[in-house]
Amino acid sequence: MAVRPGGKHMSDWIDLTRKLDEHLWIYRDGAYADPPFAAERWAERHSAGFEVWRLSLGTQTGTHIDAPCHFADGGATLDQLPVGACVGSYRLVSAGHLTDPAFRLDCAGATHLLIDARAPLRAATAAIDALLALPPPMIVTVGALQVAHDDPLWFHRRVAQAGKFLAEDTLEDVGEFAHSGDVIALPLRLTGVSGSPARVLVRARESAPG
Repeated sequence: MAVRPGGKHMSDWIDLTRKLDEHLWIYRDGAYADPPFAAERWAERHSAGFEVWRLSLGTQTGTHIDAPCHFADGGATLDQLPVGACVGSYRLVSAGHLTDPAFRLDCAGATHLLIDARAPLRAATAAIDALLALPPPMIVTVGALQVAHDDPLWFHRRVAQAGKFLAEDTLEDVGEFAHSGDVIALPLRLTGVSGSPARVLVRARESAPG
């Protein structure tokens, strides 16, 4: 069985999901801030006979999936994401690939595009447009993708306008990714909303014995 650096098997799942706790970073921009995360004990075993917690958070809290309506007027809401698009296979795209305006990619069979944006490189807008023209309905980003455009949210708007779902705010200190592999990106089953916290996992697909 193939082994990646650090002794992990290539078939091990990599959990890209941030922990939901008091240390979680919450998006802020000027006077705006997303709802803070809070987990409070609601019922105690000694009094109610069971333990229940109350959660308070926003749809874009922590590692999450954006639905197109998060940025696009008339865009699809979260419940319009087919469940079959939450589990499948990814094709890796590096930030370096996206610096080329003539970017092209063969992603036959992939249900997700996994963008490794941990390098401080600026993607070309033409490369992003070519990426969004590809069939996979969901994009997973690792790191903050930088684009050669004045609008810091241009990439998010273009993803939404293309009708794609975006999984983001994932962990970054997870080592290197294989060229392709399996992916799970499952949101809560919410209806009519712009996104949801999600569990996002990837793993390399082992080569068949040769």
